[in-house]
Amino acid sequence: MIDAGIGGSHVTRVRVYYEDTDAAGIVYYANYLKFAERARSELMRDIGDGQYRKMLAQGMHFVVRRCVVDYIGAARLDDLLEVHSRMLALRGATLSAEQIVRRAGEDLVTMKIDLACLGPDGRPARIPPDLRAALAPYAGDAVAS
Repeated sequence: MIDAGIGGSHVTRVRVYYEDTDAAGIVYYANYLKFAERARSELMRDIGDGQYRKMLAQGMHFVVRRCVVDYIGAARLDDLLEVHSRMLALRGATLSAEQIVRRAGEDLVTMKIDLACLGPDGRPARIPPDLRAALAPYAGDAVAS
């Protein structure tokens, strides 16, 4: 699901299952990173025309370089969450994203994530132009070459 507008966010819904929780029925802190990863994967899948699949077929991929997480509230068993993902900056070989996990409009966790694009040799590589173009609607004015 995509929120309209320039610099809009991509929204992925996630249901909290028993396996996501600790003994108290609260989402285990590290599982929010899994929810964010799923949401980024869904964003890449939803951008259309298979640009991300083409990138992977060329032996390129993204890796997390940095992640800063702020835990504000707790989700519980059976909650329906939304992970809102948007680009903060899109540069040559890197992108910075903000991801917010929400329950019924309430922010529970915020993340700032820096991703690096790596080529088949494991070295930094420029994000392919067609993928950059597909990601641009989620970046608004944050696109740089």
